[in-house]
Amino acid sequence: MAADAWAGWLSPLFWSAATILAYMAARQLYRRAPHWWASPLLLAPVVLLLLALALHTSYREYIRGTHWLLLMLGPVTVAFAVPIHRQRALIRRHWKVLGFGVLVGSTVAILSAWVLATLLHLSPELRASLAPRSITTPFAMTISGEVGGIPELTAVFVILTGICGAVLGQLVVRFLPLRTSMARGALLGMGAHGAGVAKAREIGNEEGAIAGLVMVLAGLLNVALAPLLIRLL
Repeated sequence: MAADAWAGWLSPLFWSAATILAYMAARQLYRRAPHWWASPLLLAPVVLLLLALALHTSYREYIRGTHWLLLMLGPVTVAFAVPIHRQRALIRRHWKVLGFGVLVGSTVAILSAWVLATLLHLSPELRASLAPRSITTPFAMTISGEVGGIPELTAVFVILTGICGAVLGQLVVRFLPLRTSMARGALLGMGAHGAGVAKAREIGNEEGAIAGLVMVLAGLLNVALAPLLIRLL
């Protein structure tokens, strides 16, 4: 009876609670020690992975209890429209530059991932999973499924790209003469999607708004063009 209860509803409840608590604890730690290794995007998955290994839990069992959290990524992405709306005057003045930057950035991101994966002789599934790594998770997983990739693996690549992009982007912002909020925000939003938006908001409201806009535009553009580009490759 206890085993049936664990398989039926205790296990999903446990993993949902564990995921939320791990994220909240990592977030509190990051507030006190804002270093890349304390990022909730890195620390929470590591804690959950160690816990899953200790309890001999498969990924299928874990995702069965936490799939509702994955579904929340869509509304969260839409919520970026709020700061974007507040900075609409700035966006109207520079929409051409922003649009061109998103187009070039998305093309470079897909081509660089595909070329590197090809040089390393990765399988077609891994190449397709890696190609949309530079956009936010909901868009990336959709594209991955459409082009023959593994959406769950793409989500891992997206997280790693976001963490690395936020760390390197912070260094670039510090040492390069990026004098405008638009340049700093666009750099972080294109290079590190959600993690970059969070880092940009730490710098300033305008940077955060621009980063959110670039992230959303890159996601929409990739959904429309990435499958065609990958098939051509």
